[in-house]
Amino acid sequence: MAAMTPTAPTRAGTVVTGSPVAASDTIAVSVLGSLGAILEILNGNASPDAMTISDASTTPSGAAAAANAPSVTNATNKVFIVTPRMADPTTGLVTITHSVTATVTYKLYPLG
Repeated sequence: MAAMTPTAPTRAGTVVTGSPVAASDTIAVSVLGSLGAILEILNGNASPDAMTISDASTTPSGAAAAANAPSVTNATNKVFIVTPRMADPTTGLVTITHSVTATVTYKLYPLG
């Protein structure tokens, strides 16, 4: 597992290059703060990236939330909201898995 590193935007602007993903990445709840973060996946691969984003939160009825299982089409980018409620209460981590890693990068922006 590789810990994802956030980039904090500034008023003057911040140059951001994507960081490589691993087969299994994590985002610590401490990085998410109270509002969460925006996670952008940039797929430069020739194949789609089938992902899973863990979610330890519960629905309004108290049922466990289902993990998000999006796919990022080859040669496209996709943006996701990751909230602190999604973090596993034991580990304090949100886990993101990827089916492909070559030429797939991420950008992570904390919201607060």
